[in-house]
Amino acid sequence: LRWQWRQRIRLYLEGTGINPTPVDLHEQQLSQEQHSRAHINERFQDQRSDISGPHLLPVRALNEVFIGESLSSRYAVCSVLFRENCKSCKPSFKFSLHRASYYEISVDDGPWEKQKSSGLNVCTGTGSKAWSYNINKVAHQAVEEILKIAKKHGSLNVPLNTELVQKVTNDYNESLLYSPEEPKMFFSIREPIVNRVFSSSRQRGFSSKVCVRSRCWDACMVVDGGTSFEFNDGAIASIMIDTEDALCTVLLEE
Repeated sequence: LRWQWRQRIRLYLEGTGINPTPVDLHEQQLSQEQHSRAHINERFQDQRSDISGPHLLPVRALNEVFIGESLSSRYAVCSVLFRENCKSCKPSFKFSLHRASYYEISVDDGPWEKQKSSGLNVCTGTGSKAWSYNINKVAHQAVEEILKIAKKHGSLNVPLNTELVQKVTNDYNESLLYSPEEPKMFFSIREPIVNRVFSSSRQRGFSSKVCVRSRCWDACMVVDGGTSFEFNDGAIASIMIDTEDALCTVLLEE
């Protein structure tokens, strides 16, 4: 066996109307509506909601931090009136409206960038094998199609076969993983929306610090899938790693 120091993420919250009191998702198993109500109740019960920050949150993320709207899509009901043989009926139709997460992000104290996406994931080396990996991994089919296009344009002078495609796919996907002991984070912009207003100059990458300014309506910052903090318009989160937070674990070697 050997000791392994797993790095963890610490979080600072500041801004207007923040609420540093978390909701425990494991204990309560709340629906989306109950989740929002729980945050509202905590806000009124805790006088610390007036803090402008920066406030160090009382939790550390061993795997990941996810920021995004509580409800990525919602249903609206549309009623249409039909008349036939003097009889009226009112059938209802449901259609989905996508609610993207709107925020501003700064990586390693760089310039702020307005973004819209399905959310932001920031992970440690421990968490790089989980959700982060599945957000960013590429499929064998996608790599094969890209290599075919490169070969078509004369940029690829090696024979294109299954072995090459598999090797390129594996090499890229393995580059998304790193040691839990490394004091760095990996951020991923999930399904970014790019247009004249919103950009995404870096959709993923390693960093030592990520700052996020919320422009969301009903968003949360969730730590390791179990602890949720309200993160709405005006709140600013600073996400970083401090080696003092490392967790000492034991690896049982075969």
